[in-house]
Amino acid sequence: MERVEVNILDRNLTLSVSSAEKAKLLAAVQHADQLMQSIKESAPNLSLERIAIMASIKLASDIMSMESGDGPFKGVQFGDFQSKINEINAMLDSSIDDLKAI
Repeated sequence: MERVEVNILDRNLTLSVSSAEKAKLLAAVQHADQLMQSIKESAPNLSLERIAIMASIKLASDIMSMESGDGPFKGVQFGDFQSKINEINAMLDSSIDDLKAI
């Protein structure tokens, strides 16, 4: 692991990262900083905590809306995929409970 100095919203942070993941981490930091700067510019009176929360929600929403690439789940959004897995797990749990009752 190596230590990397980054800057987000004019705050310096030191992060640990493996050499293999360093480029991905730096790209993620840049993306997060741009998003947070944009939020700060549109609402300059927000606290840093609120800016961070809003950016986290936006990033989570983006992830949930991402579609899978090639393969059997091509075009399925992550959020839909996760919901379907939860439904299947609930059905399995219910079936197991029914079998235990026999």
